[in-house]
Amino acid sequence: MKTLKIPEATIIRLSMYSRYLSQVEERGVQMISSGEIAEGVGVSPAHVRKDLAYFGEFGTRGVGYNVDELQHHILNILRLNREWRVVIVGAGHLGSALAMYRGFGERGFHLVGIFDSDPAKIGKKYDDIAVQPIEELAQTVKEKQVGIGIITVPATVAQEVADILVNSGVDALLNFAPCVLNLPPRVELRNVDLSVNLEVLTFHLGSRRKQ
Repeated sequence: MKTLKIPEATIIRLSMYSRYLSQVEERGVQMISSGEIAEGVGVSPAHVRKDLAYFGEFGTRGVGYNVDELQHHILNILRLNREWRVVIVGAGHLGSALAMYRGFGERGFHLVGIFDSDPAKIGKKYDDIAVQPIEELAQTVKEKQVGIGIITVPATVAQEVADILVNSGVDALLNFAPCVLNLPPRVELRNVDLSVNLEVLTFHLGSRRKQ
């Protein structure tokens, strides 16, 4: 399997398939077709079959996929068959909301630290995790072997935070700050700019109204 040649859109859809399979599992469904998966997540059956074909042969022609087995395979593909330790840097409104998001734990992401530079926020607890001063970030990352960092600080300090995370051993960053980060090639980076996504929505809405 040559992972580098797999389209990112395929990886995104695999995550969608996995979430949908979790839902049908809860309903007691044991077998499912590519058409049913496609309808459940809003893609075509051909997309489902092509995406899964990158990683091997699953299911039986004319019968479909065993839900439990397919879910197991997809979780392995997404490397969700292990625990990923995560820290959040920035305990503002967005960081606080992410800290309380239950979905992380359900998908194998274990939040082990929240950090901020504001003395007023230090010590505030989210479940059983207290906000720590930014000065403790590097040590915590090393001691707890953190693999993923989530950045929710202002753009003016995002690069500084990213440097601390990367220099401490973090290999992947989810960046919510509206700025471009300069990182070593070894670091995986995903930028989430909420304004950009809203602008994409307004573009499509405007395009519809012109038709």
